[in-house]
Amino acid sequence: MSKKKYNKIFITGGAGYCGTRLIPELLKEEYKVVVYDTFYFGNFLPRKNKNLKLVKGDIRDSNKIYKNSQGCDVFLHLGCISNDASFELDERLSKSINLDAFEPMVLAAKKSGIKRFIYASSSSVYGVSKKKNVTEDHPLVPLTLYNKYKGLCEPILFRHSSKSFETVIFRPATVCGYSPRQRLDLSVNILTNHAINNNIIRVFGGSQLRPNLHIKDYCRVVKLLIKAPSKKISNQIFNVGNENASILQLAKSVKRIVKKEFKLKSDIKIILETSEDKRSYHINSNKIYKVLGFKPKYSVKDAVIEICNAFKKNKFSDSLNNIEYYNVKKLKKLFNKKK
Repeated sequence: MSKKKYNKIFITGGAGYCGTRLIPELLKEEYKVVVYDTFYFGNFLPRKNKNLKLVKGDIRDSNKIYKNSQGCDVFLHLGCISNDASFELDERLSKSINLDAFEPMVLAAKKSGIKRFIYASSSSVYGVSKKKNVTEDHPLVPLTLYNKYKGLCEPILFRHSSKSFETVIFRPATVCGYSPRQRLDLSVNILTNHAINNNIIRVFGGSQLRPNLHIKDYCRVVKLLIKAPSKKISNQIFNVGNENASILQLAKSVKRIVKKEFKLKSDIKIILETSEDKRSYHINSNKIYKVLGFKPKYSVKDAVIEICNAFKKNKFSDSLNNIEYYNVKKLKKLFNKKK
């Protein structure tokens, strides 16, 4: 095995949906990993692994980040109040975490000797676009505070880039599939849960275009950005998505796959309802293929089948009502917020 350029990874938000799928893969490849997380959603990470260190902390505590990231090579920033809907929780809280904390965190990482900073932004920064192929240079038209702050953090990171502190940004599409810390508040995952357990899929709007990304491909992208040569990724932004589709198209696909997986003879109804969520964009991910040779391997179908298999194995408890699978509901309870 060739020696890795970087060996120790510091990950904010590593106990979340994507992190709990990613970190076991990093440990298999013998990376040393430091997870920095509030653990609001529990801890589904591997236990008793000598290469894994868990630190309970808030990303707004830049001094704690500085102390705990020393000795690490790569800083992977996943931690945030995640997704547009979560901002109904508390705008001030969300701003303090998703925007105000960002620059002090970047400076703390740089001061601690981090060599490469990888920022997980979001393809939702594009907001609404009728353009058939939205590339990385497309104007950002934020519709929500979540995608506004995600976009505002990008130039802040690049401002602190240097030869000894490489920076790279990826804009993932909406992630789907199974994770030990499962989320059932993401489009494909929502549709699958309701198709299986409700026999009804409620589609809000339906015409909005959304790009999708299997969680396995999300993990592949992160590992690629950790290993990639500096000259190819420094100060670059990469879209990462697969299978741009309308919400209605996704619902029809989910219905077909679930019926087949569970051998259902009864119908699954699709009910169209109005929606104020106007986010609609069709991203182009050619750049990451041209520069790094990355192409998604996994489909929406794979994600739906993966979730179906998890349900068959009884991995979820009361999936329609259990707040552990829903970020907004869980955080509202934690912060004693009322609708």
